[in-house]
Amino acid sequence: MLRLPPFRFHRPRTVREAVAIKADAGPEGAFVAGGTDLYPNMKRRQQVPRHVISLSAIPALARLRLNSDGAAIGAAVPLSRLERDERILRRYPALARAISTISTPPLRNMGTLGGNVLLDTRCNYYDQSFEWRQAIDFCMKKDGAICWVAPASPRCLAVASADSVPVLIALGARARLHGPEGEREVAVEDLYRDDGIRYLTTAPGELLTEVRIPRADGWRASYRKLRRRGSFDFPVLGVGAAVRREAGAVAEARIVLTGVASAPLRLKAAENRLVGSRLDPPDVADAADLAARAARPMDNTDFSFLWRKEVAGRFVAAVLSDLNSPR
Repeated sequence: MLRLPPFRFHRPRTVREAVAIKADAGPEGAFVAGGTDLYPNMKRRQQVPRHVISLSAIPALARLRLNSDGAAIGAAVPLSRLERDERILRRYPALARAISTISTPPLRNMGTLGGNVLLDTRCNYYDQSFEWRQAIDFCMKKDGAICWVAPASPRCLAVASADSVPVLIALGARARLHGPEGEREVAVEDLYRDDGIRYLTTAPGELLTEVRIPRADGWRASYRKLRRRGSFDFPVLGVGAAVRREAGAVAEARIVLTGVASAPLRLKAAENRLVGSRLDPPDVADAADLAARAARPMDNTDFSFLWRKEVAGRFVAAVLSDLNSPR
């Protein structure tokens, strides 16, 4: 049986108190909401914080507000609440769909949007027990010096695999952060860097408090996910896309992949190809080809990385077909 290491548990009542505790704890502190990612990582000794700061007693983080400007979703709002909320289903059906594919119903009852947005990067060589990793001499992401995916690589190639993120980026969502230096807001897309270890751009001690999604204003989005099983599994490929039309033609497009790099991958060339088009079959085929060229998955998840590259194009084509079909 895998057991948690010793730690001190904190349960602050406000964001300010949580940030202060984290500032005192420094690198030995970790925020936790649902704990569906952190606690398994602690059991495998991938993360060993001595101070765990629970966000479950902070009412501000559990608020879900929708108005004429869009949606403001607290970082501790449960995933299951979002997938069932009639307002989210009506205004942002692609987000509800993406969230409904995360793990299993019991874990979606525990997991939160903030936890999924900040999900740790994953890898076949990293997401193993301590003893398994010790047997191969650990890896660069924790306790070792080699990336076993590509031993000559100067950086860790663990992969981003959050289902909500491609849709949030496609919808132009923004993240609200609160840290020792105050509050700031950034595009969700700007939260990530292509580095399996330092995969977040947040400053030390910053807490994600809210995700804000602008009103749809003509945008239509979709999401598709590739995994071995129909539930529980993380995506080995996820595609989120959104388009905005004017007079029947695409005025703007956003296409985002997860599961193929250490950060969400924005397909700018494919997006540009779609602008001015009506998503006719040749347009979709060209965008899909550009997507397959841009996707460079590595041997760090399930399935062959060569096949996953090919399937990236097929999934982009399928998502774009979703956007071209009657509602």
